[in-house]
Amino acid sequence: MNWILKKILGSKNERDLKKMRPLVARINEFDEEMKALSDEQLQAKTQEFRDRLENGETLEDIELEAFAVVKNAARRLCGTEVEVIGHPVPWEMVHFDVQLIGGMAIHKGMIAEMATGEGKTLVATLPVYLNALSGKGAHVITTSDYHAQRDSEWMGHLYKWLGLTVGCLKNMMPPPERREMYMRDITYGTNSEFGFDYLRDNMAYSPEEMVQQKGHSFAIVDEIDSILIDEARTPLIISGPAPYSSTQYSELQPAASRLVRRQRDLCTRLLKEAKELIVEGEDDEASLKLYQVFEGMPKNKQLMHMIEDVRLRKLLEKTQMAMLADMRKDQARELRQELFFTIDEKGHDASLTEKGCAEMNPNDPEMYVLPDMVAMMSELDGENDFTPEEIMEKRRAIQEDYAMRNERIHAVDQLIRAYSIYEKDVDYVVQDNQVVIVDEHTGRLMVGRRWSDGLHQAVEAKEGVKIERETQTLATITIQNYFRMYDKLSGMTGTAETEADEFHQIYGLDVMVIPTNRPVRRVDLNDQIYKTQREKFRAVINEIKKAHGNKQPVLVGTVAVETSEVLSRMLRRENIVHNVLNAKNHAREAEIVANAGQPGAVTIATNMAGRGTDIKLGQGVVYLKSEDIQSKEYSLDTKVDGTPLRKLLEEKPCGLYVIASERHESRRIDRQLRGRSARQGDPGVTRFYISLEDNLMRLFGSDRISNIMERLGIEEGEVLE
Repeated sequence: MNWILKKILGSKNERDLKKMRPLVARINEFDEEMKALSDEQLQAKTQEFRDRLENGETLEDIELEAFAVVKNAARRLCGTEVEVIGHPVPWEMVHFDVQLIGGMAIHKGMIAEMATGEGKTLVATLPVYLNALSGKGAHVITTSDYHAQRDSEWMGHLYKWLGLTVGCLKNMMPPPERREMYMRDITYGTNSEFGFDYLRDNMAYSPEEMVQQKGHSFAIVDEIDSILIDEARTPLIISGPAPYSSTQYSELQPAASRLVRRQRDLCTRLLKEAKELIVEGEDDEASLKLYQVFEGMPKNKQLMHMIEDVRLRKLLEKTQMAMLADMRKDQARELRQELFFTIDEKGHDASLTEKGCAEMNPNDPEMYVLPDMVAMMSELDGENDFTPEEIMEKRRAIQEDYAMRNERIHAVDQLIRAYSIYEKDVDYVVQDNQVVIVDEHTGRLMVGRRWSDGLHQAVEAKEGVKIERETQTLATITIQNYFRMYDKLSGMTGTAETEADEFHQIYGLDVMVIPTNRPVRRVDLNDQIYKTQREKFRAVINEIKKAHGNKQPVLVGTVAVETSEVLSRMLRRENIVHNVLNAKNHAREAEIVANAGQPGAVTIATNMAGRGTDIKLGQGVVYLKSEDIQSKEYSLDTKVDGTPLRKLLEEKPCGLYVIASERHESRRIDRQLRGRSARQGDPGVTRFYISLEDNLMRLFGSDRISNIMERLGIEEGEVLE
């Protein structure tokens, strides 16, 4: 029945769009009328709106006129220049009709889903201007400090022309300056800046010390899915020094490092034995050796290379399944006890075995074993030779010994995790003698953030940098709970519809899909799947060389800093000039992005370039005639000189070529990276390169694909598309 109604009435999204189209026409009428006003008369509208609000009118009463004022002001600024993060940027933006619809959706407290490249940053100026007129403050939340500064300076050009004040929160900004930023009409900043200011305000001794003095009236969250879904349960924590010391990490590090080396040597020997057993036809015995290595060092390079063979992979998987059965649990335990420690890669966990305890301290292996405290307490209760005071003292001694051992075992487990699971230049970087976490969603450095439960101290000990003291929590709030405090919350993203139910249930936010201004002319080519990372990287380099030779700009997306540096070294060997944008050199972000669309430019970037990055194409990058590109009627299926545009772009690509070196766990991040290409109707091409050795494929079932490759007889170097 629902589908029949949908056919007759259209979807809710279509009905909402239909209601808004007459309002768009009315905004454009106001805009036409305002063309006759002088600059001073148009600028005076801001004060006029404020007066009308004071006299009892609502924001809805002035909404259409206010939007027209912003659109008219944007047109008048065309031809002017604004300095954005030290670079002169020409202002050449005027709101399209679809952007006016997006602005209305945001003002209603909805999420505007707009295709990447449709100008979300400009859309925000409409509801931000309108809501800032109330004097209660409008907060614009961005995904990074770079975007906060960029947008506050770029869009600030428009706001300031209309007489509004704009502020931007920066890391390490002192409280008096922060207070001043919040007192301005519009404040830009990252979610953590706003959240930590709220926590600090709750710890303030007097109202005068608080910085968020206007409260939480209206907020627009840019890339709302990243902040309210991916990071929803991320706690913002203000911590102080803990009363206990963290010197145990530096004391235990040499022994833990030695233990990891012993495990590596043991795994190498087990793999050698497994290879010999396979040659002798003893597959069952060999599979037990492979099982042990997988339990002890799942990222072992030799193991990964061996299980590229489908037969050996199946052998290992069969053994893993068998070991889960009750009848073989004892055998599985015995095999694990032959290791020094075990690793659960999916759960990001590690634990010492009895053999590992003995290796850590041969003179006292029991030092790393927890005593049975309940039995010891019961035994003490049965003693009649002690006074009540002596029993209390002995109880306290048992508890202290248990706590000390527990802390020591925990520290060793964390050190093993640091060595075996957390990788430098993937999960973190070392900068200025400090371990800095890399955000897996954005690829940016999370300066000031630390892993909890001693893991950060363990990584510091591993890297030989200064070990900071352990901390205790003084104040905390999750990002989800912080944003629920706003009277009106709204947002923008290119990828929200997939999480529409979650947005509605948790935040009461509806998603409105905004149509594109021009048809999307991006060709998403099929994924290329290789057996090994080595083959995949070679194929990526060959594709870059080909595009570079055709003077086509290329953006290569990587998941980790390490991968971006590997590809950079390979390109240097090929003498291809390129830029690298990752968490280590984020200071050059504006400059690198500004040049990424020039003919023949090659840019390697982590997820940093996946969101909110507008890459403008240089002269000569698009070989098609401008009228074919700029016409709103032309789509990928339209014929240009007798050939469909899609076929033309597949045979001879033009525009920005986005090459992804692997898939991310979050499909939205992959979609965001694709969206860097073919913005605002430009043509473009994207392709993902994948290998069975990639973390995502390895952890979540590359066996199905490897079976297909085996059946098709695909050899090393060949590709599955």
